Amino acid sequence: PAIWTLGTNINKVGWPACGEIDILEFVGYDPDRIHANIHTKKYNHINGNNIGSKFVVKKPWEDFHVYAIEWYPHRIDFFFDDMKYFSCSDNGEGTAAWPFRNTAQYLKINLAIGGTWGGEEGIDDSIFPQEFVIDYVRIYEKE
Repeated sequence: PAIWTLGTNINKVGWPACGEIDILEFVGYDPDRIHANIHTKKYNHINGNNIGSKFVVKKPWEDFHVYAIEWYPHRIDFFFDDMKYFSCSDNGEGTAAWPFRNTAQYLKINLAIGGTWGGEEGIDDSIFPQEFVIDYVRIYEKE
């Protein structure tokens, strides 16, 4: 499962120049590890220099958890159940490094199967069917 954002200007500037904020990413072959990342034109996994963090939570699927970001013009803070575990800041290198200041983002929620990362160690078809159960989604904006 993943909860992430993608720049609304993707059709104009392409990925990763549009910016991507990965609020939550799980990988099937490493189910207790929670990942958060940002991808930009300058910093992304294709260049091998994406900016992110990860940590382990034993069986996170057994309970509901709150995954959140606080997004400021020059910084994004990432939270798991009110615990801040990652913060990323604008380093002053321009929009190639920080496209998040003035670009709106689509919110995306998906259950991805396979791919170059998630499918790296194959897919165990015996796990199906699966569910991605979400209690709520909230978006707040400061005045």
